[in-house]
Amino acid sequence: MPEVAVLGAGSWGTALAMQLLRSGSGALLWARSPEHVAAMQASGRNQRFLPDIPFPPGLKLEPSLQQAVQSADEVLIVVPSHAFVGIIEQIEPWLKPGQGVAWACKGLEPGSGHFLHQAAQEVLGPDRPMAVVTGPSFAVEVAANLPTAVTVAGTEPGYCNAIAGSLHGGNFRAYTSDDIIGAELGGAVKNVLAVATGISDGMGLGNNARAALITRGLVEMMRLGRVLGAREQTLTGLAGMGDLVLTSTGDLSRNRRLGLALGAGQSVAEAVEEIGQVVEGVSTAEEVWRLAERHSVEMPISEQINGIIHKNWDPYRSVRELLSRDQKPEIT
Repeated sequence: MPEVAVLGAGSWGTALAMQLLRSGSGALLWARSPEHVAAMQASGRNQRFLPDIPFPPGLKLEPSLQQAVQSADEVLIVVPSHAFVGIIEQIEPWLKPGQGVAWACKGLEPGSGHFLHQAAQEVLGPDRPMAVVTGPSFAVEVAANLPTAVTVAGTEPGYCNAIAGSLHGGNFRAYTSDDIIGAELGGAVKNVLAVATGISDGMGLGNNARAALITRGLVEMMRLGRVLGAREQTLTGLAGMGDLVLTSTGDLSRNRRLGLALGAGQSVAEAVEEIGQVVEGVSTAEEVWRLAERHSVEMPISEQINGIIHKNWDPYRSVRELLSRDQKPEIT
């Protein structure tokens, strides 16, 4: 089995490194901070992000990004989406000819709204194999070896199979797909919709409202996907509906927790500070709405969430806006 360099030692990167070892692969975990690496080496766990779960035997910790990339067979990038291009640019000189690049980041490139595979291709060229690992997967549950299923979607079937094979095993199932646009779109848009369901629950609007938001949010995701070339089967699968349901209903979700705080009257800055980690829905809300406007796609829930996060709209006003929309057929 391959040795995989996991670039990023947050909760998700650490959990995936642990799963790689469980599946029989080698795992080398890189963290940006040498102090973080030293602390993990001393404690035998990621005390900052997963304090209750010790590392399995065999996990290697590496403070040098160059050493991590050059000593591994495969590379799996697990950083916030805003840091993705910076990592790609750094590792490009150290990649072997023909070596693929995989990532487990969910978002769009800030500023451009590009999918991450498009941003990677601008740096690495169109011929390098690429794949995204996505789906309904809370890091703490993966680290604890609870049952999980994900999708590995990419540009080349052989490479997708290799990445999925390095992760698949035990309680962790890794399916494959060639619809990288659909997989990345689902992972990005669900973050925005999870903020919406969190706001609804934070305002005490009930289970009916949450179910309606999830369902109509999926419609928005599929409308945008149709224009961008995603397959509907992908968006009704693990990378779309699966991740949307988990992130919208599970309180481990940072995006849902942001929404809960906003619905209870906190500001975006206060909520993000309290959560203490990157909340992808903050930047993704703006990029998703830009995509919708660019392609003239109707996404009223996403529009309201972008307004609440970036234009200081009142959540109560946004609810009234959504409820006052004209009556129409459900399926259009």
